[in-house]
Amino acid sequence: MLKPENFISFFTACGFFVGLIFSIAIEADPLDFLVYTLEITLFFYLLIHVIIMNFVDVRLVGKKLFDHKQYEDISTYFIHEIQERERRMETLIEPDAEHEPNVVHNMMRQHGKLQKKAA
Repeated sequence: MLKPENFISFFTACGFFVGLIFSIAIEADPLDFLVYTLEITLFFYLLIHVIIMNFVDVRLVGKKLFDHKQYEDISTYFIHEIQERERRMETLIEPDAEHEPNVVHNMMRQHGKLQKKAA
């Protein structure tokens, strides 16, 4: 599947060459040559954005780029690690104090590969 960025690049390059050919065909002076080329390139650039906006489902692309489940697993692992470090620090500061049990279960055993990915 082609990415929307590839369509944008392709049509922008096409717009540049169409603008170049148009400017050469009408035999414009140098300033008009530059202006026509840039205007036609901008038109193609904006046109492909409108086309992509209407025909590409961004929600599906977003799901491929951002895996919510994996993000939640890694976040849970970090929360557990922070709670464990806080508990150790409190034990060092006040050895006789009672501590609450961790709210988040130990995710390290369940998600060993997430630990490597998170680190």
